[in-house]
Amino acid sequence: MKRTTAPMFPVLAALGLLGVCSIAGAQDAKTEMYKVTRTLKVGGAGGWDYATLDDAGKLLYLTRTTHTIVVDTASGKIVADFGKTKRSHGVALVPDAGRGFVSDGGAGAVVIFDLKTYDVLGTVAAADDADGIIYDPASRRVLVACGDAGVLVPIAPDVDPKSGKADQPIELGGKPEFLAADGNGKVYVNLADKNLVAVVDTRSMKVLNKWPTAPGTAPTGMSMDAKGGRLYVGCRSQKMIVMNTQDGSILADLPIGRVVDATVFRDGTALASCGDGTLSVIRETSPSRFEVVQTAHTAPGAKTMAINRHTGTVYLPTADMEPSDNPSARPRPLSGTFKVIVVEEQKGR
Repeated sequence: MKRTTAPMFPVLAALGLLGVCSIAGAQDAKTEMYKVTRTLKVGGAGGWDYATLDDAGKLLYLTRTTHTIVVDTASGKIVADFGKTKRSHGVALVPDAGRGFVSDGGAGAVVIFDLKTYDVLGTVAAADDADGIIYDPASRRVLVACGDAGVLVPIAPDVDPKSGKADQPIELGGKPEFLAADGNGKVYVNLADKNLVAVVDTRSMKVLNKWPTAPGTAPTGMSMDAKGGRLYVGCRSQKMIVMNTQDGSILADLPIGRVVDATVFRDGTALASCGDGTLSVIRETSPSRFEVVQTAHTAPGAKTMAINRHTGTVYLPTADMEPSDNPSARPRPLSGTFKVIVVEEQKGR
């Protein structure tokens, strides 16, 4: 996301404890379904944005503004450091093609790399502010949300990395942030400046509809329960919007923390990671009834995440921040303090 590269956070030093207190309150330990269990001390300088985990849950891909690192989730060690980017945002993995794709918002491009060797194979032009990026299996395309350009750019995974081009961009009529695919030919895209979700048919590559996120505004994080037909939209207005994928109707709006940047869904549970150091846990407790069942404490700045689909373990990148006397200034991450907060589901809770 455009606002998540270094320096990228609102005044989290001030928001951290306030956000935790205002949302979480005093929680009984017995209700802690999710809990921080360890911290991977990675180090290095600069900012970061999205986190992407491989299917096996062993390798965590993290964009570090001007390059991308791969972290072993067991040891916390960096196993690869590659690419030269102006402002990297996200990583999409396509194992069948043996390739990975990094969105570079500063260059308006996508960097293609080899999943085995991490060698950079080449770069394909996308559009201004190439940001959120996923792979859509239905269309067999990597889809890049380009915020400033207001378009969604499809790229074939087997594109020639030296001379190939992206497919025709899809005009969205707003600034896209993140997106989610149902695997059956539809992709849902947050339009942050319009407070809308755009519905895109990825077979015809056309916008089918646009649905309002009200009462949520500035939608950023996006995930979905494809089987249940629910979209989980994290909004900067401190709302998690639950939307019906059939007609865009709002099923619930729930309180979450400040500065949300990501949501994930797994096995009946939706999570929203927020920069104030909270992780909201949401469940459908009965048909079409949703509740925040826990607000876990993580760390200030931990507003993006990746989840292990097999175990439910969540990985949230962050760093310690330089203190500032200016309340309106964006804190800068302290060099060498970059880390990954590991949150695990507590079995039997």
